[in-house]
Amino acid sequence: MELESVPGVGAKTAEALGSLDDAERALTEGDVATLARAPGISEGRAARIARAAIQTRHDDHGDFLATDRTREIYREILGHLQDRTVTDDAAARLRTLYPSAAESRIREVRAFTREALSRDPDPAVLDALDGVEPLESPGDVRVRDRCLVTGDAERYAQAREAIPEVSVEVVEDTRQLAELARSYATVIVLDEEFAGVDVEGDVRVQPDALDRPEAVVPERTLSFFAANREPLQAAIAVHRAADLEPPCELEPLESALAMLDEDGTPRGDGELDRLATAVDDLDAAVSTAESVANDHLREAIEERDVTIEGTDLLSLVERGAGVDSLLSRELADEYDAAVAAAREHLIDALELTDTESIARRAFPDEPTYPVEHTEEVVSRLREELTTARDRRATRLKRELASDLAAFRSAADDLVDAALDLDVELAVARFADDFDCTLPAIDALDTPENASPPPEPDVPGDGGVAIEGGRSPLLDVPFEAVEPVDYHVSGVALLSGVNSGGKTSTLDLIALVVVLAHMGLPVPAEAARVTRIDELHYYAKTQGTLDAGAFESTLREFGDLVTGVAEDRETLVLVDELESITEPGASANIMAGILEALSARGATAVFVSHLAGEIRDVASIDIAVDGIEAIGLDDGELLVDRSPVKGTLARSTPELIVEKLAADGDGFYERLLEKFED
Repeated sequence: MELESVPGVGAKTAEALGSLDDAERALTEGDVATLARAPGISEGRAARIARAAIQTRHDDHGDFLATDRTREIYREILGHLQDRTVTDDAAARLRTLYPSAAESRIREVRAFTREALSRDPDPAVLDALDGVEPLESPGDVRVRDRCLVTGDAERYAQAREAIPEVSVEVVEDTRQLAELARSYATVIVLDEEFAGVDVEGDVRVQPDALDRPEAVVPERTLSFFAANREPLQAAIAVHRAADLEPPCELEPLESALAMLDEDGTPRGDGELDRLATAVDDLDAAVSTAESVANDHLREAIEERDVTIEGTDLLSLVERGAGVDSLLSRELADEYDAAVAAAREHLIDALELTDTESIARRAFPDEPTYPVEHTEEVVSRLREELTTARDRRATRLKRELASDLAAFRSAADDLVDAALDLDVELAVARFADDFDCTLPAIDALDTPENASPPPEPDVPGDGGVAIEGGRSPLLDVPFEAVEPVDYHVSGVALLSGVNSGGKTSTLDLIALVVVLAHMGLPVPAEAARVTRIDELHYYAKTQGTLDAGAFESTLREFGDLVTGVAEDRETLVLVDELESITEPGASANIMAGILEALSARGATAVFVSHLAGEIRDVASIDIAVDGIEAIGLDDGELLVDRSPVKGTLARSTPELIVEKLAADGDGFYERLLEKFED
């Protein structure tokens, strides 16, 4: 996929996306979190780019949501879905689900939805998902204790590109190679002609080193897995809890991760721990050993009575001898015992094995007081221990990196599968929380992709049919929402009492249509919709408009009925348009708009208190449906929320007058007759 072929992706954005390891995959899969890691790309921008890529792939015009209210409905739906994700990445991925007119896109998401609805939102799975997040590449890894060597300029360039973590040096002869061997702990030679050279140090001739970077720089692999250890361990837990088919064997990966410390070094190796501790504790152990020797010698001196003849003392003085000669002559055995104790302490404290002989030379045989270590020997011991530690660490790093390198591609798949599951579970939880079912879509369901027929059946003659629909967008607990049955095709007027649920019914229709065109389940016992290209929903206007605003509104409806191509299926929802001007003019205007929409085959529902007046002035038969009030109870209106087909609903004042007339008062009876005229 050419990045700049995606709408909204220019040269600079394409360059930023090109810095990602696999931008094409991220675009294809709608991986918003990965796209948002590109320099200068926000999460919102990444979601728009991902949607644009999907729309390009499906030849989707992308203007299904034609008005502000339809976009509000979509955002509320998306919010409910995102509230049911565990990970931020899944919430971001859900932003690539949008209502589409493209049949291929709807089918694609419906296939995903069927899979999602089979998932079980087990609390153990949700708990495991809490630790999953997209894998990240750690910052630049730099290794300074080894280098690559070649005498060829072309291989030099290849090496710098393939393994940038280490220095690459050019040598012409063995002398230069020997100099590098003194500067680096390990020198890896890429040229075959250096095989067999005798150079002191760790020099390895490996012509194939560029093909096995994990052997040269195991830190590259180890740093990646160390940085992503916790997300990987969480993804492993998700696969086990959800019984997912893993992309690799989980136990070997889990065992290898357990051997890796958070800083990328191997752990759990007793010998490496011993050597590392010995290097770290060497100075303290030497100091303590000195104290052991001196304490031992001091106690021996304090317990001894040393007698020196005058001639002997004179002889010692004449020779300039001091306490060392005295120790050698009188306390030789005690000194030997003190030094032996010091040596044993040093060896035992550091658990020395191969370097034991060096440690014994750290304290001299010649008597002296106080006893002091020989710095040159201690430095040699430190060098030997450090070299042994580094060599073992390097070997363990290579072995562990080799084990983990086999899981590198599987690691991405493992985490992606867990994040995909989070998206699926969000859809499953949404469907479960709101009693959803996958709707039938006219002209879309075919034998190979159709859902089982919805039960109970809903009308199938076009438009929108909903049975037992309940909107989660209302400001009441979902359990308290009364179910609604409604079917509309062609153009219709929806009448009803105030607070009877007319606007909520429009919201429910819009909700079902948007979800259906997203390829998602709808909150109803059964539903059927006709695939449409555009959804127009005009919310109630607050107050009468001035002349300029009124003209602008008329132009908007004029563009709606004349500017949309006749081959584009359209659904129009309008809430109390009469509020824009005087009632008489409003009835004429709405009748004209409904006539035009009917002529072009659109489906439309207009909520209006002027339904009777509009029907009377219209030149075509317009269906009028009503949300019926069934009475008053202590001043509370009792309403059947499901619109009744072909019924002009009575108003709230009529119900009140009817209740008063029931008392037999002639005045109220005459008032009631006015409503019946």
